[in-house]
Amino acid sequence: MLFVSLFTPKPTHTVAEAMKRRTEWKVPQGIKPIAEYWLQTNSPRLIAIFEADNIAPIMEANRAWSDLFDINVVPAVTAEEGLKLASQMMPKT
Repeated sequence: MLFVSLFTPKPTHTVAEAMKRRTEWKVPQGIKPIAEYWLQTNSPRLIAIFEADNIAPIMEANRAWSDLFDINVVPAVTAEEGLKLASQMMPKT
């Protein structure tokens, strides 16, 4: 399943601290990274898109960053998948 994580820095967050940790951090097994974007906004500061089959690796990844960021993880679908689902839900005329 596809997920998007939105990372917003906590007030005690420093960019240097996050950058150092990111260079050393490894993606937990069970998560397939799709994309990672570092934004020039504060909320969110970072967006990570990934696939996972269950919640365990997501919880592990969040634990590694929860002291620096407020993290919101949401399930997602691609536009193509969303349009396909929408057409299946439309009443047949």
